[in-house]
Amino acid sequence: MFSPVKLAPAFKEYLWGGEKLAGSYGKKSDAKMIAESWELSTHKDGLSAIAEGPFAGYTLKRYIEELGVGILGNQAAAQGAELPILIKLIDAREALSIQVHPGDAYAKQREGDNGKTEMWLILESEPDAFLYCGVDREISREEMAQMVKSGDVESVLRRVPVKKGDVFFIPPGTIHAIGRGIVICEIQQCSNVTYRLYDFGRIDNAGNKRPLHLDKALDVAVLTPQALNTAPELVIYDGGTVQISLLRACGYFKTYRYHICDAQVRFRSSQESFLALVCLDGGGELVYEAGTMRIKKGESVFCPAQDAAYTVKGSCEFLLVTL
Repeated sequence: MFSPVKLAPAFKEYLWGGEKLAGSYGKKSDAKMIAESWELSTHKDGLSAIAEGPFAGYTLKRYIEELGVGILGNQAAAQGAELPILIKLIDAREALSIQVHPGDAYAKQREGDNGKTEMWLILESEPDAFLYCGVDREISREEMAQMVKSGDVESVLRRVPVKKGDVFFIPPGTIHAIGRGIVICEIQQCSNVTYRLYDFGRIDNAGNKRPLHLDKALDVAVLTPQALNTAPELVIYDGGTVQISLLRACGYFKTYRYHICDAQVRFRSSQESFLALVCLDGGGELVYEAGTMRIKKGESVFCPAQDAAYTVKGSCEFLLVTL
């Protein structure tokens, strides 16, 4: 029987990052502005690690290699025996670039990486915060290219106000941008392929404009209006002190949200898939067969695929992600 392991994230410092991941979520980094905290990742561009216990200091990738890919479960094995998802916390002090992600076929052919389907849970938002998601009218490739050059891209994008608790599903091809003053938890395919369409003319710390990827972005971008993927969460159980909801299920991941208030909740893992737990607020104890682990806001845990029972006790909000 394998015990769950607490994770240490990989950090990304980008010019739009802020101080909330350090201040509110307990992240410790030498970076002055933490833009992203890669909580669960075996991607070469950002390897999360084991934070404590006998495997402390191992990258999550090495830990999986050491214990065997069976700890990812049968579904991951069917997808190539690699950890197929990546989970991030993102602090957008300023807006991200306007960007788009490719699907699997294009990404594998052009980048040697996976495509990127993702979902966002809004954790914090300042008054009047918004994001861009898709276009609000049909536009040709040529017209979009001209709008990038003239700086008018925002005029054709769908602007969506956001608040804490909102959930967005972003399929490949969706032009999007996280706006300023937003903190999110992102669940996505294990990929780091982003095509930057427009960056507001910003200058990086070296005095250079960040590169755009116009041709590739326009190759994959959906340039017709699409339905906004903001279906309400499906409440599975509501017992007053315990609420369990399904936020999103797709071909790449399932994301559940748990709220408990001075209570406890039980769940099980199986041979089919690992579980990833991300504590978003409060704290408590994760109880498993061999012991107990304290968890608190900002911490993430990997539970190997196996037939096992877990209990979380306390007052907290957490996500449980599986395949």
